[in-house]
Amino acid sequence: MLPETAADLPVRQVLPAVATALDRTGTAVLVAPPGTGKTTLVPLAIAERFEGRIVVAQPRRIAARAAARRMASLLGEPVGQTVGYAVRGERRTGPATRIEVVTTGLLVQRLQHDPELAGTTTLFLDECHERQLDSDLALAFAVEVRAALRPDLRLLAASATVETDRLAALLGTRAEPAPVIRAESALHPVDILWTPPPRPVDAPHGLRVDPRLLDHVAATVRRALSERAGDLLVFLPGAGEIASVAARLADLRGDVDLMTLHGRQSSREQDTALQPGTRRRVVLATAVAESSLTVPGVRVVVDAGLSRVARTDLSRGLGALVTVPASRASATQRAGRAGREAPGHAYRCWSEATHERLPAQPEPEIAVADLTAFALQLSCWGQPDGSGLALPDPPPEAAMRVARTTLAALDAVDRDGRVTPRGRAIAAIGAHPRLARALLDGSDRLGVRRAAEVVALLSDETVTGSGDDLVANWRRLRAETDPGATARWRAEVRRLRSAVETAPPASDRLAPAGGAQPTPVEGPPDDLAAGLLIGLAYPERLAQVRQAGGTSYLMAGGTAADLRPGSALTGSAWLAIAAADRAPGRGHAQIRLAAVIDEATARDAGAPLLHGQQEIAWSGTDVVARELERLGAVILVDRPLARPDQDQVVTALLDGLARTGLSLLTWTAPASSLRARMAFCRHAYGDPWPEVTDEALLADARQWLAPELATARRRADLDRVDVTAALRRLLPWPQAARLDELAPERIEVPSGSQIRVDYSDPQAPVLAVKLQETFGWQTAPRIAEGRVAVLLHLLSPAGRPVAVTRDLQSFWRTGYQQVRAELRGRYPRHPWPEDPTSAVPTRRVQPRRR
Repeated sequence: MLPETAADLPVRQVLPAVATALDRTGTAVLVAPPGTGKTTLVPLAIAERFEGRIVVAQPRRIAARAAARRMASLLGEPVGQTVGYAVRGERRTGPATRIEVVTTGLLVQRLQHDPELAGTTTLFLDECHERQLDSDLALAFAVEVRAALRPDLRLLAASATVETDRLAALLGTRAEPAPVIRAESALHPVDILWTPPPRPVDAPHGLRVDPRLLDHVAATVRRALSERAGDLLVFLPGAGEIASVAARLADLRGDVDLMTLHGRQSSREQDTALQPGTRRRVVLATAVAESSLTVPGVRVVVDAGLSRVARTDLSRGLGALVTVPASRASATQRAGRAGREAPGHAYRCWSEATHERLPAQPEPEIAVADLTAFALQLSCWGQPDGSGLALPDPPPEAAMRVARTTLAALDAVDRDGRVTPRGRAIAAIGAHPRLARALLDGSDRLGVRRAAEVVALLSDETVTGSGDDLVANWRRLRAETDPGATARWRAEVRRLRSAVETAPPASDRLAPAGGAQPTPVEGPPDDLAAGLLIGLAYPERLAQVRQAGGTSYLMAGGTAADLRPGSALTGSAWLAIAAADRAPGRGHAQIRLAAVIDEATARDAGAPLLHGQQEIAWSGTDVVARELERLGAVILVDRPLARPDQDQVVTALLDGLARTGLSLLTWTAPASSLRARMAFCRHAYGDPWPEVTDEALLADARQWLAPELATARRRADLDRVDVTAALRRLLPWPQAARLDELAPERIEVPSGSQIRVDYSDPQAPVLAVKLQETFGWQTAPRIAEGRVAVLLHLLSPAGRPVAVTRDLQSFWRTGYQQVRAELRGRYPRHPWPEDPTSAVPTRRVQPRRR
């Protein structure tokens, strides 16, 4: 079966070792760099050596089709005879097919349906290094099938770059890892040229790529065309950058064929890029061309050095595509495309120093992706947490917790994570669980055809075009204005309709909100039909405009989302958002795809998020008491609450006090004085005198303000509280009776005046009194049963302090004479006796002499 035309491919030298390992242990790991021929020659060699059907699993549809075509061409046969393929929505096999190339996602579905893989004798898992979720699942399930059900099943894992020890351990036994066979490096050498931009460019931010880098990539393409022979393969992160660079190179179309290769193209367009041309070609491609594919005629690679990967924001339930630097392993894969058929050259648009700082391997999808579908597959397999399975990496617990919560909300798993009948029906659809739920429940309301058409749009954004109006894209596809996208969409619609009809029964499909009867099939217009399906899939993305006529929306999940400038959806009161990217470093999301809906449809689709509540809380400056009806975070109804619960009002007022402070109360002079005197007693005696600091009063506010709070409704009621009377409630009755004795509000001085004591500092009460009124005092007065001497502030006739003392005797002996000498001339009408201890105190001035 091995063709002689492939005799020079390096992997041919290790085919006997592969066959021997599979024959001896049943498992093996093949490490073969790009260009060695592992994807096409190994299955043919296995088919020649062993009986039975060989299934080859590829992560990408384009690679699966290309691999099947390449093997069929080596045999001189059309696809569908000895070699066939099956991808989502398309299958070309026949009775004589011995080698079938499938996507890893399709293989996972087959394993779930038929774990024994009846009729299959060898399973070849290719490109394991890509570490997609389906690839990890296929590997884990296959290892368990071989261990528990099919010890005769041969299992081969292959990759260009992989951590071989870990993979060999997963495929082998505890006693003996799987054999590792290594093929030689690429057949032809590739010369690496480092071509960083002449001026620094900005690092990628979210989806954004600095236009100056794209200018540089286009300039590098022109340079490579002038310096090297052969076709060029140019690696860019996404279809948008491909279009931008193509526009920059448009003037070259007279001399070269400018082609594109990415996942948003039709199968026919992709196949065209993989066929030899009649003149020189420049193929602008995404990572779909990174591995498993040979683009004929390519001798030169130009690599922008970027990758586009998915990230999941678990807190918001939003995914995001972000642009990141490619890993060193990816750069090696890409450069290898230039050496598949002859010596080649790779122009890397970054420096060698930058290259050394790149991550060694791309981040595995399990570390960053939405794990809802992954978790459902594990539950269907009977291992909800994945423990005991040969997963290359364990799933992150936080992501799995979110996934299990989502599945539970869909009623796809029970409390223990076991799959339910509804969950099996959802899994059988072959779409994301959210979309499968929308398809199953939406079919009852809209009819299977319309539901399948919308879900096909939601499951493959590559057919939606560039606009954000999902319904406009739906109508465009139905009108067949884009044949390539329409063909892919219609194929998926057919697959989904068939999946609904053959899905296992699930008696617990979602009932319409409020017990209403299902909407008649074909009833709602397109906008509402599409919005209903989006809402069934993503109820947390039902969104209300934040300001009439605006572009900013609040989603039921609590995240703000903005329309792009100039969007045709601007001004819509409600949207069902199908896709939104979180904006890096910002608190809102960017809407990519949505449908206009009305509030009734939002209520219907988001029925599980509907709830009413009474909100009695402190809001800013006062108590707010209102009755709310919410759709998640979106407020649908907001009306005043006529008779709020008093306990909740009290809680709100206390919250206001805690937030704003005691300044909400009216602190009269008597209230402030009482508080200061109580603080002094607490300092002098400790318990049972109460603490009256801000913290203590706030903590005990429910106690000392109890009568006032019992009737209060709003902040104004706090303004009217008699704080003096309220504070006295904190005093036990014996202490209340002695307060005036221990901390007198006023002290009588020798002149007969009653002078107020300042207790602002509880450690040093102050008596500010004019010096002439203290004549005759031998010592400073004491309070708190003589424990504390007050601090005398002796004042001049003008009321200014001339001395501060607790030791009055010392002042009379030493300080007074100096004060007398300084002030007696200034205040001649006031007495300044030589002996103040025997002088008559007075608060009056002497009459003027005539």
